[in-house]
Amino acid sequence: MRKINFILIGLTLMMASRVYAYDNDDFQIWNTNVEEVKLNKSSKVTFEEEFRWGDNASDFYYQHYDAGYQYSLTKYLSLGGGYRYIREKKTDKFRPESEPYFAAFTNWKLFDFQFSDRTRIEYRYYTYQTDSWRFRNKLDIKFPWKFTKFEIQPLVADEFFFRFNGIDINENRLYGGIGFTMVKNLKGEVCYMWRATKNPGIGTWKDTNVLSMKLKIAF
Repeated sequence: MRKINFILIGLTLMMASRVYAYDNDDFQIWNTNVEEVKLNKSSKVTFEEEFRWGDNASDFYYQHYDAGYQYSLTKYLSLGGGYRYIREKKTDKFRPESEPYFAAFTNWKLFDFQFSDRTRIEYRYYTYQTDSWRFRNKLDIKFPWKFTKFEIQPLVADEFFFRFNGIDINENRLYGGIGFTMVKNLKGEVCYMWRATKNPGIGTWKDTNVLSMKLKIAF
């Protein structure tokens, strides 16, 4: 029985290492590009692509393409939905994921700080493992100061992820950085992100340091 236990523990560690190929405290670069098109006063569509490099930014391992729709019910509340297609490297092979989602957006001001909150529910469809549902919530705070002609503005954000099939929080992302305006319709963000992810095999947490860069063009 003791030998069997050692074998099971070894297999669990092997599976965990294959899914989480990068070391703890790995440095990564994430690049996001967004195009936003306003349809009318109350609605808009967005298109997004994102690329990620891990293993100290030397290994391209992730990409997604996203199309979404958002409708403003009031000045402070919007609802929307969309579809995301993901390709992520797992066990040295890129595997697909389809992800339709529903989202709710709220925004408000307090002492000239700008707050925005996004709640999102995703259905994650795979061809190689069991499908799952996921809840995620992101709170963004922009400070009431802007510097230079590029309107450089400090910001912080936090996002947590809750999986329904495992019934627990399995990821958290904490952001700190700046937003800026390059020209009238083109904005950007540069942030440091501390990402904590829970290893599903053995229940431990792993940290990742991410340089996150985002460009957004709006029409």
